[in-house]
Amino acid sequence: MRLPYGLRALRHRDYRLFWFGQLVSRIGTWMQSVAQAWLVLELTNSPLRLGLISTLQFSPVLLFAFLGGVISDRVRKKRLIMATQVAMMFQAFALSALVWSGHVQYWHVAVLAALYGVANAMDMPARQSYVVELTGKNDLMSAIALNSAIFNSARVIGPAIAGMFIARYGTGLAFFVNAVSFIAVLIALWAMRTEGEPHPREATTIRQEFVQSVTYAARMPRIRFALGTLLFVSLFVLNFNVVVPLIARDVLGQGAHGFGFLMAALGIGAVLGALGVASANLSRPSMRVIVAGAAIVSAGVFTLALVKSFALAASVLLVSGMAQIAFTSSVNSMLQVSVPDAMRGRVMSLYVLVFVGVTPAGAFLIGTLAEAFGVPTACAVGGGFGLLSVVVLGAVQTRATVRSPQ
Repeated sequence: MRLPYGLRALRHRDYRLFWFGQLVSRIGTWMQSVAQAWLVLELTNSPLRLGLISTLQFSPVLLFAFLGGVISDRVRKKRLIMATQVAMMFQAFALSALVWSGHVQYWHVAVLAALYGVANAMDMPARQSYVVELTGKNDLMSAIALNSAIFNSARVIGPAIAGMFIARYGTGLAFFVNAVSFIAVLIALWAMRTEGEPHPREATTIRQEFVQSVTYAARMPRIRFALGTLLFVSLFVLNFNVVVPLIARDVLGQGAHGFGFLMAALGIGAVLGALGVASANLSRPSMRVIVAGAAIVSAGVFTLALVKSFALAASVLLVSGMAQIAFTSSVNSMLQVSVPDAMRGRVMSLYVLVFVGVTPAGAFLIGTLAEAFGVPTACAVGGGFGLLSVVVLGAVQTRATVRSPQ
């Protein structure tokens, strides 16, 4: 059977196994994210301590993402991913056991969140660089877009299921279901034939490999532009977990139901954007898509500073979700098809570092602006700086391309 163009990555057996395993696991991961936040509020009733848990979970990316990239270039990626998935599975089992035993305390959640962050920092560069070995470069954009569709579909489905489970059975069941969901990934990985063998490399020490990869990224105009744009947009613009609840409560006067609907609009837009990227007849990423996606999502956040209507806010978030996925998927593809095979894990760790690692800083910045000057001002500043960064980096990229075309 001939698959539609947008689903062409699924013609690869190992990628199909990987994709279906990730689909189950991602739903469980979003269930745990909601349950963990709810558990912390039950234990402490403190927004500050809830924010600290998020910091503990994301900060290891800043510390260990590059180490994860180095390791993924040195070992079989399949085995590394299996090890990180097992670590995260046991973390979820531990949380469920602590909740069900009645002995859970805040420090338990904090320590386990930090351990999850370390495992995730090791996992993400390996998983990102493993995909191209499952599909080949010609089907890479389809695979990355389909991965984004999984992530954002789970972002809609997982919290809804978690809410029902928590209301009826408590947070322990949500943690347990997430732990069990990792079994699907492990079975899929065990059945896959592609090992992700390491490629020959010149550098021998971690320091040499770090310098080599950063130097390579800095001297390649397209990679430098893609990572630079991702850095600034992630810092100033992609803070929807902070912006959306504030818009819902403080600007539109909505409760939890309205907040959930706005987040669903963002998630649905992201799924539509992922399917659009997958369906596009592109074998290689387009610089125009990167620029347009970054500009539109920045303009979307800027527009949120002006909205007074719930329907308009939902519409803006729908479009922003589509643009965000087109942007991040194209950056991901740009990096993967441009770098040498032996360096892919390390360069993808730079992608993880600037995409995920700046999350705590960006959330703190936008939250501080919102508290000091109001939510509309925070959205205007974030979206405005995002647009400015796209313009400035685009001008630098154009000049570099004219001087040294690639």
